Amino acid sequence: MADLPLLPFEQPHPLRPAPAMADLQATGCPVHRVRTRSGHEAWLVTGYEEVRSLLADDRLGRSHPDPANAARTGDSALFGGPQGDFATEREDHRRMRALLQPHFSPGRMRVLRDRVETLTAGLLDDLAEREPPADLTEALALPLPILVICELLGVPYEDRDRFRAWTLAAADVRDRARSEQGLGELFAYGRRLVRRRRDEPGDDVISRLCAAEGLGDDEIAMLSMALLFAGHETTVVRIGMGALLLLTTPGQWRALLDRPGLVPAAVEEVLRAPQRSGGGAGIPRYAREDLEVAGLPVAAGEMVLLDTTAADHDPAVFPDPDRFDVLRYSGDRTAQHLAFGHGPRYCIGAPLARIELTAVFSQLVPRFPDMRLAVPAEELQVRRDALTGGLVELPVTW
Repeated sequence: MADLPLLPFEQPHPLRPAPAMADLQATGCPVHRVRTRSGHEAWLVTGYEEVRSLLADDRLGRSHPDPANAARTGDSALFGGPQGDFATEREDHRRMRALLQPHFSPGRMRVLRDRVETLTAGLLDDLAEREPPADLTEALALPLPILVICELLGVPYEDRDRFRAWTLAAADVRDRARSEQGLGELFAYGRRLVRRRRDEPGDDVISRLCAAEGLGDDEIAMLSMALLFAGHETTVVRIGMGALLLLTTPGQWRALLDRPGLVPAAVEEVLRAPQRSGGGAGIPRYAREDLEVAGLPVAAGEMVLLDTTAADHDPAVFPDPDRFDVLRYSGDRTAQHLAFGHGPRYCIGAPLARIELTAVFSQLVPRFPDMRLAVPAEELQVRRDALTGGLVELPVTW
């Protein structure tokens, strides 16, 4: 076991693959035996076809029949180990999606698109009034997703510093006590919001969940706080990494400036291309029964990590996968990336994330045509202790 590769792999440069991951992928094998941060053995799946297939495979799940003794990826109370009830996981998941899907319907997203455009324009107005350099994370990548998810859910924006601190704590992959405390604070906050929305309903997700039959305060709080976390954390990361890739890859910023119609394709490449940063190690699943993956036996109860980042850099599917290219998705025959997953657990918030990313890059590039990094890319720091990773800051000038 001591000879197994240890997760998470060290990534010296935010735009380059971790050397250990590059070595694994160079073997041509899509499945690898690894050791997690917690010292447990697991299977790491890196091949595109295998990851895509397993994301939709009912033989894998988030729960475990013996959660106290299950393998863990780290100390985050959110995703470090098993989640849910082994006996009812599938039914619970179907019910959860049925409750939340209507709030992300195409009609609701169309209405929200104009508001996202307005919020983005306002943040860029504020940025234009500053003296460069400025931190693009603080000015745009962080506040926009928080503003949007607050309006969607009915969460007061003035509470952002508090709930942001709780979500970061809950996602801590190194400090279990901090993670549990953050999760507890976030849930308690959710319960207070639910009580407020029952007394003063509005046109928001929490209010509509309160009006639904058969939902208690605890369940609404759990669902809404899960959306609060997932609805801003990953989009913050993608905006920052997308801007960094556009600014550091020759010709890409100019391509969007000259051809604004490329923005939707660029958004898909922004979703596919970033290398993993921070404490992530793939999407954790547990085998519900014995199965084979690429000819290797996986025993019931074993942890299987589905590495969508590695899958989206599989050279068998994405030619020259480490090259960032806004033209990659301009055709009709490019394989679908797995940034939002695949199958029954495909991310409900994917349409919202695409709306936000489209608003950002359709406005940021023409508004700041000469924007550039204010420091060398290799000096940028990523968050190592947080589940979602991402840049600590992104200094830019113009």
